[in-house]
Amino acid sequence: MAIQWQGVFPAVTTKFTPGDTLDIEMFTKNIQAQVDAGVHGIVLGGTLGEASVLTSAEKETLVKTTLQVVDGKVPVVLNIAEGSTAVAVEEARKAERWGAAGLMLLPPMRYKADDRETVTYFKTIAAATPLPIMIYNNPVDYKIEVTLDMFEQLAECPTIQAVKESTRDVSNVTRMINRFGKRFNILCGVDTIAMEELLLGADGWVAGLVCAFPEETVAVYNLSKAGRIAEAAAIYRWFMPLLELDIQPKLVQYIKLCEAEVSLGTEHVRAPRLTLVGTERERILKIIRTALATRPVLG
Repeated sequence: MAIQWQGVFPAVTTKFTPGDTLDIEMFTKNIQAQVDAGVHGIVLGGTLGEASVLTSAEKETLVKTTLQVVDGKVPVVLNIAEGSTAVAVEEARKAERWGAAGLMLLPPMRYKADDRETVTYFKTIAAATPLPIMIYNNPVDYKIEVTLDMFEQLAECPTIQAVKESTRDVSNVTRMINRFGKRFNILCGVDTIAMEELLLGADGWVAGLVCAFPEETVAVYNLSKAGRIAEAAAIYRWFMPLLELDIQPKLVQYIKLCEAEVSLGTEHVRAPRLTLVGTERERILKIIRTALATRPVLG
């Protein structure tokens, strides 16, 4: 399935049972809710998907389950976050066999590669698979920035088509467009600046709080792109206290608690993560429940 690299792409959480196995029933329910809300693609096994603790067999199950649920309506993208180039290539080839429509690539994990090493890593994976690729540029969390000069080199690879822009600098959208025009599709990867980047020309939004609030996320995107700024901003302002949960170290636990509160998931995470307890849990619950009490009615 072709990917347009525009619109809302939920970076979905991976659902677990109390026994630490995949909770396929709840995972399926959430994916269906995303499709029903009108999202434009699904990203599996990202930061929110607890990529670092998933086995290859579990990723296969997630891809194949998601393909069954979306039934060709939207493309399914698998994230690759590996420390070894060889393993990353192997996972990319597996993703193709499993039926994924595209890949999201993080820089090498557990080693702070320099610019040449990072570009070579991306190019090697791109050469090993025909799947279209979105580069995940998140120097805040992953300590490697994919600079404009590096994108200049990556532009030589036709299958490297998009960037998940998570530098947290909204002006980087303008810099990318000024340098490359429409060569790369740009998708905002930070919930708290998504509307701003959409208005600056970003093509889409790889979203986090969409996992619990798919309708509101799609509404902000659609209204922003339709030029209905005041309507989009009203929803976005309501949304902001929730969106700020996306930029915290425990974003997985926080967003899973949101999902549990709206019956689209559970709080179960995989170790070393632990579910929230005590005053921290109460603080996050207060944010969620305050937002739910004033949840906007969408047209």
